Amino acid sequence: MTFKELGLSAPILKAVTAQGYTEPSPIQAKAIPAVLEGHDLMAAAQTGTGKTAGFTLPILERLSGGRRAGSNQARCLILTPTRELAAQVGESVATYSKHLSLTSAVVFGGVKINPQMMKLRRGVDILVATPGRLMDLHSQNAVKFDHLHVLVLDEADRMLDMGFIRDIKRIIDLLPRRRQNLLFSATFSDDIRNLARGLLRKPIEISVSPRNTTATSVTQHIHPVDKKKKPQLLTRLIHDGKWDQALVFTKTKHGANKLTKHLESEGIVAAAIHGNKSQGARTKALAGFKAGEIRILVATDIAARGLDIEQLPQVVNFDLPNVSEDYVHRIGRTGRAGQTGRAISLVSADEVDLLSDIERLIQQLLPREEVEGYEPKHALPKTTLRAPVKPKKPRKALNRETGAGNNSRQGKKSSGRRSGYGQGPKPGNKNKSGGRSQTAKANDGTSRDSGKPSNSQRKSPSKGKSASGSGKSPYGSGGGKRSGGNNFSSNRSGSDRRGNR
Repeated sequence: MTFKELGLSAPILKAVTAQGYTEPSPIQAKAIPAVLEGHDLMAAAQTGTGKTAGFTLPILERLSGGRRAGSNQARCLILTPTRELAAQVGESVATYSKHLSLTSAVVFGGVKINPQMMKLRRGVDILVATPGRLMDLHSQNAVKFDHLHVLVLDEADRMLDMGFIRDIKRIIDLLPRRRQNLLFSATFSDDIRNLARGLLRKPIEISVSPRNTTATSVTQHIHPVDKKKKPQLLTRLIHDGKWDQALVFTKTKHGANKLTKHLESEGIVAAAIHGNKSQGARTKALAGFKAGEIRILVATDIAARGLDIEQLPQVVNFDLPNVSEDYVHRIGRTGRAGQTGRAISLVSADEVDLLSDIERLIQQLLPREEVEGYEPKHALPKTTLRAPVKPKKPRKALNRETGAGNNSRQGKKSSGRRSGYGQGPKPGNKNKSGGRSQTAKANDGTSRDSGKPSNSQRKSPSKGKSASGSGKSPYGSGGGKRSGGNNFSSNRSGSDRRGNR
């Protein structure tokens, strides 16, 4: 099958031919006819399979015959998760629309908003945007969607991972109800399917690769190594393999900066891209890497998402990702468009759980190769594709099995707080100040609530004297004199006396 057989017009075919493409990829062969017929689409394909052209070409074909966009309007909206991916999609749109009288714009954060507002003032046929900047522009009335015909969510799985779901829903609420919706993703997770149910209408579903599988054109292996020796091992691999170009993934921004400094100290031209870098610095580093001026590009997952680098020979996982699916996205940077590539992972013993999760996801055990001189002191444990068996929590013993008595809160208190008079408070009753027993009678001359003498006792002090003089306790018949002959009230502890003050 050729692109001409897919129903594309001569100006688009001319641009495709100029890029050196003669036959459509599997995703393009299935997606282009469906989009041209106006169907909603849900497509899953690994990166590097040509899915960007799979929606760009038919959209250009459909828009080429319509009316121009009005002021501050957009006829097609393409949402992407990252600035780099937005820039690359915008570049593809510009490349394939070279011979058409269509306009396009790319908007994202990290740069001044005024030039973007000026460009949108005249209206554009295709707008490529990141969700955050698009919301900013809409809040300033710089962009409207009254004439929107097509919505595209590119790398939808990554947008959900990055927490853009709320922004996406807000944007969808702003769009006309009658429109064509295209959803492209590297994987079809349950979250993606839930999003598709509320967005797509009777969609055509396309999948050109099994879920969460790696490209067969990429050879994968791991080097077990101690964490502290990872930088030295990477340096040796670069020198011994005479690598001209490699994309290296780290887990953190700080790790990317630290590794870049180490490589530069070893005479290797390297640059880092991550969220803390300015957009200008990220664009400059990526351009230098593509041009061959930068030998090693060190990146975090978010910054490298959607990078399209032709004939990238190898990808290195300096750190394994926390999310197993990110491994699939990482190594998808190499082995693209029919090319072959290598994916190398430097794995330390403390990353064995991450390695095991990845292997179970892709359903294959990655071959291990120890490098001479870098054998790990802490051996990397063996892994298996079987899911680990979680130990069952022990059943809590019942009272009758342990012989425990009253386990109530009150019971526990009473066992640890015995009265100084040989008896503790009854379960369910609260000790009053001074530790007095709650069995006192109303006629004992004390108030049961306060532990103070009652009104009648205060009025008749002679009664209190006769009580004490007779040796009887004001707390009832359980008092009296002790065997030592002392009145027990005089032996009360300091805490009891303080309680009655």
